[in-house]
Amino acid sequence: MAQTEKNAPAVAQTGRPELREWLAVTAVAGATFTVVSSEMLPVGLLTPIGDALNVTEGTAGLTLTVTGLVGAVSAPLLTPALGRFDRRLVLCALMAVLTFGNLLAAWAPGFGVMIAARVLVGVGMGGVWAIAAGLAVRLVAPKSVAPATSLVFSGIAVASVLGVPAGTYIGELADWRTAFLTIAGLALLVLVALAVLLPPLPAHEHIRVAGVLRLAGNPRVATGLAVVGLLVTGHFAAYTYVRPALEEISRASAAAIGTLLLVYGVAGVLGNFAAGSGAGRSPRRTLVVISLVLSATVGLLPLLGGSVMTAAILLAVWGFSYGGVSVSTQTWLLAAAPHAREAASSLFVGVFNGAIALGALVGGLVADGAGIEPVLWTGGALAAGALAVTALGRAPESGRL
Repeated sequence: MAQTEKNAPAVAQTGRPELREWLAVTAVAGATFTVVSSEMLPVGLLTPIGDALNVTEGTAGLTLTVTGLVGAVSAPLLTPALGRFDRRLVLCALMAVLTFGNLLAAWAPGFGVMIAARVLVGVGMGGVWAIAAGLAVRLVAPKSVAPATSLVFSGIAVASVLGVPAGTYIGELADWRTAFLTIAGLALLVLVALAVLLPPLPAHEHIRVAGVLRLAGNPRVATGLAVVGLLVTGHFAAYTYVRPALEEISRASAAAIGTLLLVYGVAGVLGNFAAGSGAGRSPRRTLVVISLVLSATVGLLPLLGGSVMTAAILLAVWGFSYGGVSVSTQTWLLAAAPHAREAASSLFVGVFNGAIALGALVGGLVADGAGIEPVLWTGGALAAGALAVTALGRAPESGRL
């Protein structure tokens, strides 16, 4: 794995005004927001999707599992495979795949077609996320790299916490198919924005699959990936089934669930920016706090979430803590491998999405076999495991990029 030319900002080299640079960064953030929102969309729609396609909620959860698995495989494979192509063209092509996948999901007459659609979403999502994470440094002047990188990452974090309640609201206002049509329209708009606003972005890193795998042997990278795997698996084991959990434990109505998930989402956005600041100083300390709070909150929901008001408080704390996971773990990995950012990003995306798939699968098996409350306790236990790994494993000295 080697770099063939210096990572000079592409936009700055052309003399474009600073506004154009930030519009380009915003377009990339829009892409990360759209792909992660597409991945997360079924979470708040599992009940109506299952009813419409005649499958159980646990089986409907496979719509998330399949997308996560495909994203986990496609990210580390597509990055080397597309290494010599202009990144603007690659991003546009992947957004086109994402658009078609969401359109196919909206039309799906049966569960088989839905799974095929979610495979396409996984390909687009994994590729876009892996490539976009390392682009900020090429789009702005050196003095603006840190805030630009945070903005790109915020698209992922905000989608993780707002994508589900947004999809739930659209599903309640119209139906679940309209939610998929809406995200397909957004993907098309982002594709156009990328084509118009991004400068040419020839490949800077020539990455081989073997080089990506060797990077995983770096102790600090390996610890960061383990923390990602445990936190994200635990979160999605529980959060994939948050709607049936709120229906069963809190007796919340469909309209109330939409509001509760919006509370979760707003808290998550606040948590993203709070954690981003902390992770810049110490990713380890930030993730210790996140893991501790996440473990306690998810584990307490079955015990204290009997009323809608208490559930709202617990969901707000859950959202605030999980909202910082993406930016904190990405900061950890990029700080652990500052000279191989795209390779580190591809590993991050692979593990993150593999963990989403595993979490949804584990949650589905536990939900179908033991019920909803054990799903939440499983998620809390995995977050506790992340706490131990974060505290004891090797970590970068700081999160400065």
